[in-house]
Amino acid sequence: MGNSYAGQLKSARFEEALHNSIEASLRSSSGDPQPIFTQLYLEPETYPGNMEGKKLTLEDEDDSDTSSPPLPYLQAPAPDGCCTLDGFCQAGKDLRLVSIATEPIEVPAGFELVGAKSPTVPEHILVCAVDRRFLPDENGKNALLGFSGNCVGCGEKGFRYFTEFSNHINLKLSTQPKKQKHLKYYLVKNSQGALCKGPLICWKGKYTLQTPDFLKMYVKYIKLLSYTAFCEGLMSFVLLSAMNSGPPKKRHRSWHPSLLVPVPPTAVPVPAIRPIVCSPGVASPQPPVIGVIQPQPVTIGETVIVPDNLLNSAGVRPVILIGHGTLPYFYGNVGDIVVSPLLVSCYKSSQLSDKTLEALGLNSSRLLSVETMILLTLQYFARLGSEQIPLREELEQIVLKAMLCCPGGPAISPLQLPWLARLEASVSGGSVQVVVTNNSLGEGISESLRSLAEGPPQQQCLPTYVVIICASKMSGSEFCVIVLGKYQARALAEGMLTTNEFLKEISYELITGKVSILTSHFRTTSLGDNLDKQLVRYQRRRKGQVIQPFQGDVTDNIHSQEAASMSPPSDSDLFTKGFQIYPAQLNVARSLLSQVCSIADSGTQNLDLGRFCKVDFLVLVPPSHILVHQTAQRIRQSGVLVDLGNEDPSTAHLKSDKYVVRLDGDVHAKMEAFMKKVKQNPYTLFVLIHDNSHVDLTSALSGSVCHGELQGLADRVVNCQEVLDAMNLLVLQVSCFPYTLQTRQSRISIHNEVHWEQFPDELVYFGLRDYSRSLQWGMASPILRYDDAFEKMVHTLLERHPHLHSMVIRSYLLIQQYTEAMMALTSSPSLRDHITPETLAMVEDLINAPSREGSQGHGHMLLVRIPSLQLAMLARERLEDVRDKLGLQLCFAVLLGSPASELNLHRNFISRLRAWQGCENEDWVPHTYEDLEGLPCIVILTGKDPLGETFPKSLKYCDLRLIDSSYLTRTALEQEVGLACTYVSRVVVPKPKKAMAPRESDVEKVATSLNDGDELERPQSNGSAATRTSGSLADNGVSSSDVADSFQKPSTSTSQPEGMVTIDMGTSTLGIKEECDSLGTPLSSDPSKASKRPSQSTQSDREPTRASPRTVILSRAAYNLLSGDSGSQLSSSSLLPHADVAWSSPLRPIITHTLQGTEQSMYYRQWTIARQHHADYEAPSVPHPRRLLLSGPPQVGKTGAYLQFLRILFRMLIRLLEVDVYDEDEVEEENSEVTTLVSTQWPDIEEVRKLPFDPNLRDPKFRKASPVYSDKMLKSFKDKENQTPATRVTKSIRQSRFAAHNAFHHCDQCHHYCEAGAATQLSECTFHAFTFCSSMLGEEVQLQFVIPKSKEQHFVFSHQGSHLESMRLPLVSTKDPDLLRSPIFTPTTGRQEHGLLNIFHATEGAAHLHILVVKQFEMPHYRKYWPNHILLVLPAMFNNAGVGATRFLIKELSYHNLELERNRLEEQGVKRQDIWPFIVMMDDSCVQWNAHQSAEGRYGCEEVDFNLRVNSSGLLLCRFNNFFLMKKHIPVGGRNKEFLVKPKLMEIENPTLISPLQYVCAPDSEQTLFDAPAQFLLERFLQSCSHRLFPKAVRNRDNPVLSIDSYLNLSPEVRISVCYINSRPHSTNLNHQGLVFSGLLLYLCDSFVVSGLLKKFDFLKGATLCVICQDRSSLRQTIARLELEDEWQFRLRDEFQTANCNEDRSLYFLTGRHV
Repeated sequence: MGNSYAGQLKSARFEEALHNSIEASLRSSSGDPQPIFTQLYLEPETYPGNMEGKKLTLEDEDDSDTSSPPLPYLQAPAPDGCCTLDGFCQAGKDLRLVSIATEPIEVPAGFELVGAKSPTVPEHILVCAVDRRFLPDENGKNALLGFSGNCVGCGEKGFRYFTEFSNHINLKLSTQPKKQKHLKYYLVKNSQGALCKGPLICWKGKYTLQTPDFLKMYVKYIKLLSYTAFCEGLMSFVLLSAMNSGPPKKRHRSWHPSLLVPVPPTAVPVPAIRPIVCSPGVASPQPPVIGVIQPQPVTIGETVIVPDNLLNSAGVRPVILIGHGTLPYFYGNVGDIVVSPLLVSCYKSSQLSDKTLEALGLNSSRLLSVETMILLTLQYFARLGSEQIPLREELEQIVLKAMLCCPGGPAISPLQLPWLARLEASVSGGSVQVVVTNNSLGEGISESLRSLAEGPPQQQCLPTYVVIICASKMSGSEFCVIVLGKYQARALAEGMLTTNEFLKEISYELITGKVSILTSHFRTTSLGDNLDKQLVRYQRRRKGQVIQPFQGDVTDNIHSQEAASMSPPSDSDLFTKGFQIYPAQLNVARSLLSQVCSIADSGTQNLDLGRFCKVDFLVLVPPSHILVHQTAQRIRQSGVLVDLGNEDPSTAHLKSDKYVVRLDGDVHAKMEAFMKKVKQNPYTLFVLIHDNSHVDLTSALSGSVCHGELQGLADRVVNCQEVLDAMNLLVLQVSCFPYTLQTRQSRISIHNEVHWEQFPDELVYFGLRDYSRSLQWGMASPILRYDDAFEKMVHTLLERHPHLHSMVIRSYLLIQQYTEAMMALTSSPSLRDHITPETLAMVEDLINAPSREGSQGHGHMLLVRIPSLQLAMLARERLEDVRDKLGLQLCFAVLLGSPASELNLHRNFISRLRAWQGCENEDWVPHTYEDLEGLPCIVILTGKDPLGETFPKSLKYCDLRLIDSSYLTRTALEQEVGLACTYVSRVVVPKPKKAMAPRESDVEKVATSLNDGDELERPQSNGSAATRTSGSLADNGVSSSDVADSFQKPSTSTSQPEGMVTIDMGTSTLGIKEECDSLGTPLSSDPSKASKRPSQSTQSDREPTRASPRTVILSRAAYNLLSGDSGSQLSSSSLLPHADVAWSSPLRPIITHTLQGTEQSMYYRQWTIARQHHADYEAPSVPHPRRLLLSGPPQVGKTGAYLQFLRILFRMLIRLLEVDVYDEDEVEEENSEVTTLVSTQWPDIEEVRKLPFDPNLRDPKFRKASPVYSDKMLKSFKDKENQTPATRVTKSIRQSRFAAHNAFHHCDQCHHYCEAGAATQLSECTFHAFTFCSSMLGEEVQLQFVIPKSKEQHFVFSHQGSHLESMRLPLVSTKDPDLLRSPIFTPTTGRQEHGLLNIFHATEGAAHLHILVVKQFEMPHYRKYWPNHILLVLPAMFNNAGVGATRFLIKELSYHNLELERNRLEEQGVKRQDIWPFIVMMDDSCVQWNAHQSAEGRYGCEEVDFNLRVNSSGLLLCRFNNFFLMKKHIPVGGRNKEFLVKPKLMEIENPTLISPLQYVCAPDSEQTLFDAPAQFLLERFLQSCSHRLFPKAVRNRDNPVLSIDSYLNLSPEVRISVCYINSRPHSTNLNHQGLVFSGLLLYLCDSFVVSGLLKKFDFLKGATLCVICQDRSSLRQTIARLELEDEWQFRLRDEFQTANCNEDRSLYFLTGRHV
């Protein structure tokens, strides 16, 4: 079995299979394969040698079969006193090639210098002198047996046995010494005369071996193909080689580890690990894999002892990445290693639930085997760049792609895994090494650590990753990874620390003095001079003079007192403080309001907006003094306190501070006071605004003091039970990075999230995504870049100081760079070449900008981010000291921006700010960063996190070079860059030109790199890695001053919300202005005014200044993640969103930049969970109903948005409490006298009887009604034509707490009044018929009562309980102040939702009987909305009747019920007169009143008719002139829902206006009939056409129309007066003596009207008569009965009927003329 013995591998079968498999996958119909690594990574570095087509000289190690165990060998002990040090001979002389390469060595004739390899020092070659006769010739033959050699160290000669010689040179072998094994290379001299490694010694003959085609093909395709092609080809490989249990045997000379990655002659070899030694009696292990290093077994079981002094000797703290399997226990020097679970979740795909697999588009058959996962991991590590670190999210995406494109992967056995792993590692260029063990992972870890500790100090050529694989048939495959790369190991170790932990570590290093070595190093300049001495020398040379702060050059020195007295000109335009609300903010505010309304309308009774009449608020901010001032300033400028009515306008500016609370130790007392207000004001809606809510969400249970800050305070405040239970408190959490609030346990419903939407305009928001996209602008100096030269300096320092945290090293170097930059620009120009161009450009701009022409002393702000407070204080102290000694103390300020302290600015700079502002207040000091507008300064921003402070427009540079691999969560990284986000002019944002993806090769393009000496040398290249240039800024055509001018000119600071600049609104503000009228500065509708911005020019007509993006300088690690698609790794959006949350699944869909807003929230809610210390870890399963989330990018204007939300929320509440009531003055005579009662007791019947009856229609709703004739008619009725407006005037008034409400009102007090209980069903109402005989209608009327069970006590039923007998009435003697004795009847139609039928508050909660009178077809609707109300259902014949008919029926019913109650109670001994005889008829639009009144009529003017009837009948009628009744204008239902007059049987395609003349027609005519009630058609006809019926009465006040027993509205437009006469005996009527009438109207006259009565009245000649009857027969009978033909002339053509359809009886009328 196996291949031939000829030395060539017969691999044609494999070649064909692999090639065909790869080709088939490429031609697959499923689409082109998607390359995994070529998409995600940069191209790998060039390997040391080209494999293809080269002939490699190989050797065979021995003739024994690899399956046999090595023979044990016991080395003789060294003589006493001899040296046993590895690499030295027993005489103590150094034999290592690196030590004696340049020393002269005496070589006897016939001897050759050769290199020997020792397993104890595998990285070194030992120099030996060997007799040439015992070495093979050039053909690999003719070597004599035996040995003859000399020691080149001590000079001892004549060693005749190799065993003896090996003992002398301390090879310390564990197997039988053989020269063929340990004499490896010939040694030759290079061009410099130094001894170096030469060709291999070919002990078994020279042969050449062409690289097998299948391996060349494999290496080629492994770089380019997708995982699909690789897996399929690998599967074919496995199937073809399944007959072998491992790699080819020893005799297969074509299989050798050097084959794929040959070691160049000048390379320093990677340290080897000792081979396995088996004790006698122990079973032989599996055959070792050639080229895969075999570790020595751990003798103490699963325990690994970490060697002492590991960090010092190796220069690296190894990081052990947990893979798959069990790690050993570690003892000893465990502080020098780090065990990281970074990637462990990537290998837990087998634990995915079916639901998760389904969400990923997978199933259990697609899961990868452990062996395939190991190969994927190797492939991932092999292609990581030298400056990249492993990222969990990146490997997870690779694993997911592999599962999707190649289900299951190839079947790889544990025995095939090692040599396949070697294939994967072979493409790494030596950065990945594979170690295979047979027993446990502990073996490989132990041996690797021991070799690392015993190697030479500070080894430079360690592999970056050592992958330890335990391939066993019994326990399966296990593996872990040891990270030995110095950069990667440090980054991974520091990345495991939380922000608090690494800040503690930095504090510890500073306190314990571990940084003293750095301090000593930076005491000298880059030129080697003593830094402090140079500064003192220059300070003395200045002799008290300083550099002129502005209007001069850096070389202009003046006396310090003269410089301090310089004052810049005033520039108040630069500091014009105004507050405006912009479209985006208004849109967000409306969205918040809409969401609040949705909560109120959800029907869950979680929020009742109808009960609130006021809004109050409190803003919680992170513990930052500056942020408190900033937020209070926003509140003060917005005027929201005055708009809400919370503060007096004169003192509001002094009270804004109390509305902002820091989350510090004092928050509890302030919150107690706030919650006390919440409890004491139940009718006030409070809003608790938690701004920047992502900053601290630590659980109150796990919170503590971390780095001087209290943690868990937000949880204690926002999530306390009092806040959760308060029904009048909304919680609004505001965040620019809301990811930590959007977990599976989130307390905020996804429906309660409001996300920012940006409106396009001249000024656009420039945020995180825009910075990433800016890399495609094709600019020489990108606004997002990293400092390549600085990174190289850091790299060198990091290697020298492995004990120090990288941020400490970066901070010290940063301080040194700024120090030398200031010196280079003032005193030491020779330092320019030792400063990075980025640093030099920023400092140069900082110093020179205030002196440029037209600047007026304005400069730029440079923001330096140093999270550690101690390092920040050190930087501030050092930079201030250097600045002052260089004479720059008046040129720019150095401030410490600490959240724990106020701004501390020198008085000279404060005076300069006051001068610019024209401020005369000597006590003014800056409180916010925005107050520093235009001031040249360095702000050293410290603190664990940026807390949301807004910076001025003059901020130009953000130095984030300290933000490195410790910030590997999305929030931590993006919030740092968020400091630079702002609004910019649209014109400065170019369109992307081309994608610029920087590669590692570009980074390395520098003229000179860092050398290996002790000094840090600045590379000659000034270009950044992202620029792809090697020249300076000037070489690129952009000087530092040009960049300063073109990118960031000083602009205004208008104190607008979070960096918003005035927007050129144009006409877009017209629709917004009305809503923002109460703002201090309304939105401008003038584009020219809105777009003008002050600039640097001193002229009066300044040019508008363009707002440009800030320049951000990052570390290399942060740049790689933020560069987006242009970077080599995944973007920051794919990182873990926050350190306080965890991924809920090892695998998940890939998140992209396009996932925003709600979609992004849904993603995080599905795939993240809160950690145990998170405030939401034990949150309730149901989100809190009154909690909202406002999310928007940093510095976008969220503060202004939520302040506007408070304003419009208050307006809405007031609007809910306001109603549009009719606002019409009553018709009064100018000098009319009103009789006033003087009686103290009211009402006094006798006094009321003395009052005259006023027939004038004073109610403004009767302006369109015919006036009632009397001798006291108002002049306005007599002389003035109708000037009534087309629509009735309304006015918005605020409801009191005693108002009536519609169905949308809900509160705790009245919910039982209008809402059914939880157990109450609609079926629990009873239906009862009630029949009575109406004397007016002359027939029986059957009504139906719908009575809830709870209201049955108001009625009397028969003994059987099924028959309704009467409605109970109280007694006159009842004296219960909590009882309204009069039953209240409310006719209503079409207003089941909007009718004011909830009168609980209007009656002040008193007991009362309220009956809704509804039409039959509307009964189900009213029953649904008002289940606790009694419904009186009218007969079907009343479905089209007006409200007058309904009121008439109510009166008839009430009179009948009164008689029934009198009879019933009289039987019980109660006098009939003791029964309460009154009812209340109340309209469904009555809002508020002081007493009740009756309301509107038939279809119109019904109450006028009623009042006239009552008065003429001799009954007492009162009208309350000072009665305050407000009636709401309800645009739906009621009388507003008039009948639409339309044809009954015809469909009109183009309907036209129907004239009222068509409402009547001749009897039996063929005119179109209308679908409308007869009464309605008649009334509308009379109102519109009475001037045709009564022409003599038009505008004739002296000759009114006589109307018997009725009042109808006649032609209000022409003012026809109506004289009402009652035909009943003993009635009171107007004295009509001498009055001549112009017409007679007889409407449905009864038997009281007789001919004799009509003959008492006089009529004008030609007066007209109109007789209206119910049918044609009655009309003729009436004419005859009243003998009308005697005095009136009739014609047949003057008979008419209403043109209604046949389903309704028509009304008939006849007209005649008086003769």
